[in-house]
Amino acid sequence: MTDATGPIGVFDSGYGGLTILKEIRRRLPQYDYLYFGDNARAPYGNRSFEIVYRFTLQAVEYLFARGCRLVILACNTASAKALRTIQQNDLKRIDPSRRVLGVIRPTVEQIGTVSRNGHIGVFGTPGTIISRSYDMEIEKLHPSFVTTGHGCPMWVPLVENGESDKPGADYFVKQEVDLLLKADPMVDTIILACTHYPLLYSKIRQYVPGDISILCQGEIVAESLADYLERHPEIESGCSKGGNAEFLTTEHPGKFADIASLFLEHDITPAQITLE
Repeated sequence: MTDATGPIGVFDSGYGGLTILKEIRRRLPQYDYLYFGDNARAPYGNRSFEIVYRFTLQAVEYLFARGCRLVILACNTASAKALRTIQQNDLKRIDPSRRVLGVIRPTVEQIGTVSRNGHIGVFGTPGTIISRSYDMEIEKLHPSFVTTGHGCPMWVPLVENGESDKPGADYFVKQEVDLLLKADPMVDTIILACTHYPLLYSKIRQYVPGDISILCQGEIVAESLADYLERHPEIESGCSKGGNAEFLTTEHPGKFADIASLFLEHDITPAQITLE
């Protein structure tokens, strides 16, 4: 345990967490951030709980070693499959004064103020949908709500190949929207439960009826983090404030930089690291 300050860590298995970081920095520009993408081992979605937990714990411990006192799992799969175990078991061993937060709970908390009829649609990767993480969290916080999850296997490749704003994306977006609304025509709120999906927001909005709310996680997580830091001054005081951001990847840094620019809309210079 130390009194030193450090950046806020933001972890994702790949690139999508950059949409979370972008909104966090917009809301809380005064802090330093250390983004880590485990791109060489992505995607996490089709991996077992045990492997996702092990990879996520490695990343969290690395970020702690780099001085982070608070780490955000800006990844739905890591939040679903690893967060609770790390919070309940590993932090006691590593350092009880440090914190790890996820993206699922803040998102689920928000739907209670948005939905009018309690019918919730969830777009996510097949892995996230199969895990039923959103279904379980929604059932805990909003027992009367009805949740319909729908996996969208083509959406992440569309984004990462720079096709999210091209005409070819329309077919794949409309197809999944139609299937979700056919499964539950009463859906009045849709969660974009993958951090890539904000880049498809304009296409999704085009095919989702105007009276249905669409929730992107970035703004929700950013607002939740601001509230958390205000309520926990002992954590906030450990976050350094220089307004800087550093980027790390387990992939080739040139490849990471090229794709990251799609998410951040500006160029970065990442560093490559290796996790054992």
